Amino acid sequence: MYLWSTANPEAKDRQFIETAVGRYGISRVTAYADLAVVKTLLPTIGTSTRDYHRWRYNEMIIETYQMAKKRKDTKTMERAASSYAKYNRIDVEDEIAVPYDVIVVQPFTATSDPSVLGIKPIPNIQDKIQAMLKKYRAESMDIEDVEFEEADLELDSLFDNNPDNGE
Repeated sequence: MYLWSTANPEAKDRQFIETAVGRYGISRVTAYADLAVVKTLLPTIGTSTRDYHRWRYNEMIIETYQMAKKRKDTKTMERAASSYAKYNRIDVEDEIAVPYDVIVVQPFTATSDPSVLGIKPIPNIQDKIQAMLKKYRAESMDIEDVEFEEADLELDSLFDNNPDNGE
């Protein structure tokens, strides 16, 4: 029934139950239980993957082509074939992946010059940095550095790992 659900994503729960009961001769209660399992396996059919939708589109076009062929409707056959070819990009050459050993690592040179990014360098930048450090240190004079000490936690007495102590 999982495969049936993937082949019929637009089917309602009622159709699932009827199919399961009719196909396998199970009770409705069992069919509802199976429906719950299948819905767990299919998180949301409505948000199917792109690959699924591509496959579904191709199936629909092939079915359209076959129906047109039975009716000898050459115009519809031609449109279905054209749509199939366009969608699957048959006229475009396949992309060839470049082997990893042929990929060349781009040269990288570290620099502290901002002009390589198109940024105009600030003259006397080190002096400005020192001035700002001095300014902000002066503004934060009222902040007091405090010493700290490690908390002396007696973890053995807080968390007794021995369950056989009789408590």
